[in-house]
Amino acid sequence: MFSKQVKQLYDALKLMVPAFSFLMGSCKNLSSQHQNSLNKATSLYLLEHSDNPVDWNEWNEAALQKARAENKPLLVSIGYSACHWCHEMEQESFMDTGIARIMNDNFVCIKVDREERPDIDAIYMKAFEVSSGKSGGWPLNAFALPDGKAFFVTTYNSKKQWANLLIKIAETFKQKHALMVTQANAIANDIATDQISFIDSSDFSELPDKNFYLKIHSGVYQIADLKNGGIAGDPKFLMPTFTEFLLQDFYLTQNKNALSAAILTLKKMAFGAIYDQVGSGFFRYTTDSLWRRPHFEKMLSDNAQMVSVYAHAFQSSKDTFLKKVLVDNINFIQTKLTSATGGYNSSISADSEGGEGSYYKWNKDLFSKTVGNDKNVTDYFHISDEGNQVGYAGVIYVLSTPIEFANANNIPVLPFLKKVETSKILLLLERDKRSMPQIDHKILIAWNSLLIKGFADAFAATANDDYLAKAKNCAAFIEKRMLSDNRCLIHSLNGEIKSTQDFFEDYALTAAAFLRLYEVSLDQHWLQLSKELCDSAVSKFFDKQTGMFFSSNPGQSFSLMKKIETADNNIPSSNAVMAKLLYALGVIYSDGTYTAMSLNMFRSIKTRIIQMPQYYLYWATFAGMFFGGGNEISIVGKNANEINRELQLSYLPASVISGSIEESQLPTLQKKFVYGKTLIYVCKNKICKKPVERVKLALSQ
Repeated sequence: MFSKQVKQLYDALKLMVPAFSFLMGSCKNLSSQHQNSLNKATSLYLLEHSDNPVDWNEWNEAALQKARAENKPLLVSIGYSACHWCHEMEQESFMDTGIARIMNDNFVCIKVDREERPDIDAIYMKAFEVSSGKSGGWPLNAFALPDGKAFFVTTYNSKKQWANLLIKIAETFKQKHALMVTQANAIANDIATDQISFIDSSDFSELPDKNFYLKIHSGVYQIADLKNGGIAGDPKFLMPTFTEFLLQDFYLTQNKNALSAAILTLKKMAFGAIYDQVGSGFFRYTTDSLWRRPHFEKMLSDNAQMVSVYAHAFQSSKDTFLKKVLVDNINFIQTKLTSATGGYNSSISADSEGGEGSYYKWNKDLFSKTVGNDKNVTDYFHISDEGNQVGYAGVIYVLSTPIEFANANNIPVLPFLKKVETSKILLLLERDKRSMPQIDHKILIAWNSLLIKGFADAFAATANDDYLAKAKNCAAFIEKRMLSDNRCLIHSLNGEIKSTQDFFEDYALTAAAFLRLYEVSLDQHWLQLSKELCDSAVSKFFDKQTGMFFSSNPGQSFSLMKKIETADNNIPSSNAVMAKLLYALGVIYSDGTYTAMSLNMFRSIKTRIIQMPQYYLYWATFAGMFFGGGNEISIVGKNANEINRELQLSYLPASVISGSIEESQLPTLQKKFVYGKTLIYVCKNKICKKPVERVKLALSQ
């Protein structure tokens, strides 16, 4: 932890004393014809900063060497293209010549796209968290020694705050340099300590039982918002792992409150302004607790996961409204995020010509001109020039399904349903005339893998062959364009430009997606690829000391500190995904090494799951494999695909599925083929119940 002297200095920097405000107002913005070294970048986010008067560098050895040679601190500014506040800070501060002069004279300035370099982002985000005690966001601005160790990290700052902070840090770095070094070392030590603090050795032999699972269950309900859905408080994030846990909890315990909480969450989100009521697709988060004040960036990672969540909710409830959201969300992804080169683009920006969210907003006159003056339609979409809260005029949200609205207002249901759908079409046609927010065409393998799983889950829930085809096409694209012959994955693809870094989340999420594709298609090609990627991840990233996996390959990426990521973020923890993957592959291949690695990972993290369930919900769903789950389902025979399709119309969140239309040497399928029959085996710990031929009987087992 920080010494008293270091803590006082850190707190002083946070105050950002406005002693230098005379600088403000005297600086003119530089012409957009200016170009810095980012004009050769491939990242859209970096290119968007290439006309800044700041002498930005990409993260590379040359920039670090310059800082060492000139003994200047690094200023590492991290964000992503769809981030609204990143662009706000750019326009306010980074385009200002006076501020740029301070930055250029006193710092070596580096701009990082967090989606291309999650390793750098993770280290500086952790530095922010351990030094401030708060969760961070973007833009993330880290001040660091020339060796990369951060001594102060902050997020968005106004123009005045930023100028004051720059000068304060520049002076302090020169006058109290030794203290800055001590501060950087203290932060680095805190990060290193936090890296292994998750290990629980209290009872390393213990596996989760019913009591353990019920403790998680209790912890999740303590953080749940049972009025508005999601996790209590604000801001509200989509948090798909939260809803997935509730759905699995209902499956395992038949606790109807769990299903109610999950459905409440998904309906409140689908009714709210976090969901694009006209064109579908989810925004990243809202600043309020009612889902009505969104920041308008649309991320593939979020929307891919929501496909899976709504698919599972429809399986669990058979609620047709949830199915409609599922279908509409897939249509949005297919329409707006499909890449011309194959795969799916990463995001759509929050900003367009009229400012943040202007693309999605409606004033009352334009709304009526577009759809007509039907008061019921206007009331249903809550169109008001005053907005749902201050600053959100024209943001559309609803409070119920169209059927519920019609019944509550004594309106004929079918005509009103038709009016609502027709209105959406008309609004979409009108909106398409506007200048659309910019799409980041970067293809990220991890996010595409989340979508493969989403398509596979949608196919399982609906038996729509088109969704299976989409999953296969995206998987084939990854295999062809983003997987090398030696089973190394390409993190990102920008046109023909491929990244060179190796990141563990890519292997974990892609292998898990290929396994899920195998489970719904029974095509063993994807199973084999899943195993190969798993083995490659073990060889590249496994840490014998902790039993976990490093986030990046130390030989290829920012290795100031080896990062082990165990908590969920906007996507599930890659270690949690890997633990569940190893467990499943251990079952299918009867491989005790996989199983042991998986269980050791879980045992070491189990205390944190109880203490902070909101950050470890994917691990919590893994616990369900042991309590009431852990079924090993094998389907063997000529009609295996048809039987599997029927079987997976039901939600089976705690099962490992394998199958074949013929005799197979796969351990879970060996000696189970009977000529002329298609049999379903339900097993646990390799002990099988009597094989059956009907899905209904298998489900009862």
